Amino acid sequence: MATRDRAVVRRLTPAPGQRLLAISDIHGNLPFLRGVLDKADYRREDLLVVVGDMLEKGRESLATLRYLMDLSRRGQVVCLRGNCDQIDLDFMDAKRWSDGQYWTVLRAWGERSTLLQMAAEAGIPVRGVEDLPGLRRGLESAFPEEWAFLRAMPHILLTPHLLFVHGGVPREEGLEELDAHRCMKNDNFLGQQVHFRRWCVVGHWPVTLYAPDIPCARPLIREDLRVISIDGGCVLKADGQLNCLIIPQDGSEEFTYRAYDGLPQATALDPQPPSRDSLNVRFGDCGVEVLRREACFSLCRHRRTGRTLWILNDYLRQRDGEVTCEDSTDYRLPVSPGDRLTVVRRTPWGTLAKKDGVTGWYRGRLTED
Repeated sequence: MATRDRAVVRRLTPAPGQRLLAISDIHGNLPFLRGVLDKADYRREDLLVVVGDMLEKGRESLATLRYLMDLSRRGQVVCLRGNCDQIDLDFMDAKRWSDGQYWTVLRAWGERSTLLQMAAEAGIPVRGVEDLPGLRRGLESAFPEEWAFLRAMPHILLTPHLLFVHGGVPREEGLEELDAHRCMKNDNFLGQQVHFRRWCVVGHWPVTLYAPDIPCARPLIREDLRVISIDGGCVLKADGQLNCLIIPQDGSEEFTYRAYDGLPQATALDPQPPSRDSLNVRFGDCGVEVLRREACFSLCRHRRTGRTLWILNDYLRQRDGEVTCEDSTDYRLPVSPGDRLTVVRRTPWGTLAKKDGVTGWYRGRLTED
């Protein structure tokens, strides 16, 4: 039986009064990273913690890696391993999966694969699974600094008052004995009800997945568990955002955040009360049945709850006779005239919008910015 890799823990004591910024799940979206750091007024005196998954699924993964490498040379930056980052490291070490499995992933991700972005820059042809051994050798030779940076990343960062990890951990003690992969890929971590003495900051699981009724992408702070989940669904969701958790200093509990989603904004002109008893159809629970199809929307029944709602036609997916959908909701935002809304989608039936990280429908008029 193969031995499991153990978690690598870095311990660090921030300087007195040093501000901490935490970002997770960038997924190769460099414009979002630049945007949120600008909104958070990032400066080199801050301690910037990237809580895993800086790479993959975005078209600028290699550029994002180099940008963070440059920031780390000029300031204090700690990048932790996420499960998506680990895929690239496992590929280079020919671990965990077969080359056939890696080829399936590379074909699925295409230009959104860090490995293929590297291959394109280095001029290494990748036409099939038989090219993967040569790809390893070529990438190792062409990108020594990048691989050294990635291999040096720990799984856990521990300060006197904070614990940062991509997926989650079952306890605070004996961290070096934990299975590294489980620290990175730990789905539905809040559902495990682990309590901490330190505040535990995690990513990996988009926070909207915890909301059965109202979609929300802002950081989720669970004071009862002392856990903060910060993955805003950047890249993965049409209304996703990149969150930056701001902690004034180690030991402070005055948590704030900034977010960036790259979407246009508009000003609401009409009031709208919030809807009640809404539904958030989300990944992992997105099976639906189409009842009636119109030009832009379809009336659907959510399979698990039996609830009906209108879903955008281009959010519907069909495979092997089963219909699923992208994250969808029937929630109506509470809006007052003058509110600034982020516009996700304009439709003949209203605007899918965001307010303070919450996604819902707005039926009123909007100014054009």
